[in-house]
Amino acid sequence: MWAFIAILAIFSFLPVYSASSNLVYTVGSGSVFSHMGKHAAFLIVGIIIIIGLQRVDYKYFGGLALLGLPIVVILLIVTIVQGTTIEGANAARWLKLPGTSITIQTSTFAAMVLLIYIARYLTKIRNKEVKLAQTFFPLFFPMFVIIGLIFPANGSTAVILFAMCMIMLFIGGFPIKYLLGIFGFGLIAGGIFIFLALNYADLIPNSRVHTWKSRIENFSKDDGIESYQVHHAKAAINRGSISGVGPGKSVFKQTLPQSSSDFIFAIIVEEYGMIGAMGLIFIFLLILFRMMVIATKIHTFFGTLLVFAVGLPVIFQAFINMGVAVNLFPVTGQPLPMISYGGTSLWVTCIAFGIILSVSRAIKSPEEIELEEKRNTDAVIQDIA
Repeated sequence: MWAFIAILAIFSFLPVYSASSNLVYTVGSGSVFSHMGKHAAFLIVGIIIIIGLQRVDYKYFGGLALLGLPIVVILLIVTIVQGTTIEGANAARWLKLPGTSITIQTSTFAAMVLLIYIARYLTKIRNKEVKLAQTFFPLFFPMFVIIGLIFPANGSTAVILFAMCMIMLFIGGFPIKYLLGIFGFGLIAGGIFIFLALNYADLIPNSRVHTWKSRIENFSKDDGIESYQVHHAKAAINRGSISGVGPGKSVFKQTLPQSSSDFIFAIIVEEYGMIGAMGLIFIFLLILFRMMVIATKIHTFFGTLLVFAVGLPVIFQAFINMGVAVNLFPVTGQPLPMISYGGTSLWVTCIAFGIILSVSRAIKSPEEIELEEKRNTDAVIQDIA
């Protein structure tokens, strides 16, 4: 896992350096090297986060998620109220820390906290008879509150989070009949919100529903009319062909909006071709494989769910980002984990890797597990005696 993290971190400097010229133009200040320095600082902090978290007993993360749940709800509410513009982009999803120039994307942190909380709750109710009425307030109420607060300003993140929650509940053995009901409720609630936002804009003034509608319409049209971003992303990919035009030689980095973040995969394909793209995809698949190995080897149910809770969103986000660049999905605004320029996404990805490595450190051999069970049994016998 560390090897794959290192490969992604080192490789990220190449496309970020290449695309930083567009970032300089967008922001209107700084230089290519100053943005490279910021990216290096983000990575250094991220590596420190991984090293620190992997030394923490993974069992503590469930309790931290429980404590963090009300905190992220408050942060999401503050973010909605604040709303601002950061680096030339709509930033209703961003929160600027008072007295500093630091901004964080609260929805990303909230998603991780919620998924870890769900892993903790599913572990708690394992081997118990599940009743929907008993699980609504401790499980589904916070889930829909957090997703509902994210949805107006960041629909793609909310939809992905909802899908991740459903996957987590399925993996955790939640009854299928209840999952179908919750899934249907989520679709109906989302549909009502979209209907109100489209037809009664005064009720929901800051929603981005019209933006979503425009993106979906541009994506689904058959007459060849595409959004500016997708058109330039596909042109960059076409120019890259098999082997690419070479590092730093991208042309479309100057014309493609968000070429350093949301559409950085298009720049990677342009400069490194299909060979470089397949190599990057292979690295993410290897990370997924290592996650599966760790999840199956850890001897606790919570450890397995925790790996899926923090790891699957990283892989899911990576392939959505790449899918958008090649026009498989509508534009979503999801960055490429560990590669895209930006602190929040990178740090949350590093937190996920740190937690996975923490679980990995706790893996025990069958002999160690048998010896531990024997010790526990002997301790119980002594207490009874």
